[in-house]
Amino acid sequence: MIRKNTDYPLQPPRERGTGRAFAFALVMHALLGFFLYHGIQWQNSTPEGAEAELWTEVPDSAIPRVAPPPPAPVVPAPPVADEQADIALQEKKRKQQEAARQAQLAEQQRQEKLQAQQEAEAKRQQQLAEQAAQLAAQKAAAAKQKQQQQQAEKLKQQQLAEQQKQQQLKEQQQEQQKQAEAEAQKKADAQKAAKAKAQAAQAEAAAQAKKVDAERRARLAQMQGMAGPPGSTGNGLGKSGTGSGSGGNAASPGYADKVRRVVRPNISWGGETEGLETVIAVRCSPTGTLLSATIAHSSGNSAWDDAALRAVQRSDPMPQDIDGKTPASFRITLRPAG
Repeated sequence: MIRKNTDYPLQPPRERGTGRAFAFALVMHALLGFFLYHGIQWQNSTPEGAEAELWTEVPDSAIPRVAPPPPAPVVPAPPVADEQADIALQEKKRKQQEAARQAQLAEQQRQEKLQAQQEAEAKRQQQLAEQAAQLAAQKAAAAKQKQQQQQAEKLKQQQLAEQQKQQQLKEQQQEQQKQAEAEAQKKADAQKAAKAKAQAAQAEAAAQAKKVDAERRARLAQMQGMAGPPGSTGNGLGKSGTGSGSGGNAASPGYADKVRRVVRPNISWGGETEGLETVIAVRCSPTGTLLSATIAHSSGNSAWDDAALRAVQRSDPMPQDIDGKTPASFRITLRPAG
């Protein structure tokens, strides 16, 4: 991890081991100067001069002697002062060369150090740029995440508001439905009460009518000697398409008309009408509930027989007689209206 310096942000990082390297370089230079100095002094020592004598054979006495040439003059050795001057000159040159080399080495080290500092500074700038880029990316990511969270929160609030609105609407609909059901129930109760009242009035009127009809029929029967006309039981009206009969409990004289009025609207027939007559045996409970209906005598036309049987079945319950009960069994003769 890079340590940040808030006081000097552009200061290059301090290199480790610089003092030790500098001391080691000084020691090496001192040793190098020592060896160079002693090496040059050993090689520049002046050699000592040498003397030699030349001898020749003594010539014969008859031969005249030739005088020997004078000896060559001995070159004296250079004075010590010149040798010391050369040594000093060489030492000065050596020192100049050493100084130049040291200056070149110092310059090289300075250049290397400057290059290292520049590289370190460039690396630090690159790291700072990368950190800035990372920080900018983190800020952008945080801003994007915050924006997404805000959008999600806004969407959540909208959904919650919509849910509340739907709940309120549902509650209003339920309340309206309850009110409608209450009104419908109230209306149904009123209709039921009115219907019950009407049925009670109708029942009362029917009872009165039955009473009047019974009295009328009783007087009629008394007048006719309680016999009635021939064929008044077990026969139907030829053109009406319905009829009634008696069996089991005795039916009143007007019971045939009641059966005719109940069965006639339930006949559905569109075929031929001539010569068709079907007798249907009926069994009922005292309340008029149809227990069974079977064809006792067929007309020969199965379609008309089925239509007649359906008409009787659709007439359930059968009407009650003047005594408030329906005959247990009787026959109905049906002919199509023509």
